Amino acid sequence: MADTPPLAVFFDLDGTLADTAEDLAEPIHAMRAARGLAPMTLDALRPYASMGARGLILKGLGVARDAPEFERLREEFLQRYEATMLARTRLFDGMPQVLDTLDAAGIRWGVVSNKIERYVRPILAGLGLLERSVCAIGGDTTPFAKPHPEPLLHGARLAAVDARRCVYVGDDLRDIEAGHAATMRTIAAAYGFCGGELPPEQWGADHLIVRPLDLIDVLGLR
Repeated sequence: MADTPPLAVFFDLDGTLADTAEDLAEPIHAMRAARGLAPMTLDALRPYASMGARGLILKGLGVARDAPEFERLREEFLQRYEATMLARTRLFDGMPQVLDTLDAAGIRWGVVSNKIERYVRPILAGLGLLERSVCAIGGDTTPFAKPHPEPLLHGARLAAVDARRCVYVGDDLRDIEAGHAATMRTIAAAYGFCGGELPPEQWGADHLIVRPLDLIDVLGLR
C-alpha cells in the first residue's frame, strides 16, 4: 500500500534522475589513452560513476584520494568533464513521465547532488529542467555534502515544506543515509549506478524501485 503522497520529492542527479555515466566515463577514457593505457569498458566504470571523480579515478587510474597525485588528476578530470558533460547525458527512461506526474499532482521536486553546483545547474538546464525544479543543490552549495543531511534540509527550506513530508530518491548508500538523517522518506533507485560494497537492498531505504516509473506507485500517485 502506498504511503500518503509527499509535499516534495528530491532526486540525486547522477544515476537517479539522469544517466550521466557515458559523459562521466569519457574523461577516464581520454586520460587512459593519453597515458598509453588500454581502454576500459563503460560497464567497468559505470558502477563508480555515482562516486564522481574520486571513484572513477580510483577505478580508471588506480589512484586513491589520499595519493599525492590525486588532486592533479582530479583537476584534469573535471576540466575534461566540463567540456563534454552534456554530450550523452539523458533522463532515465520513464523519468519524464514521473516529473510530469509530480507537476500534475502539485508536488514540488528538485535535485540534491554531491556534484559541484556549477555542473548541476547547466546539466538541468540542458535537460530542460532547471526552471521546473524547486532547487539545484550541489555538494558545495552548503558547507556539507551527503551523507550529511544539510543539503537535503536546504532543499526542503527552498521548497518551503517540512522535511518530514519529503521523499529523497538516490542510487547510493550515502543518499539513503542523508535522507534518514534529514527525517525524509527514502527510496533506493536500484536501476542506477549503485556503486559501493552493499547492494541497494541492504541500504535500509524505506522503498526500493527497479525503474523510475515505479516511483509513481510508491508515492500513491497512480
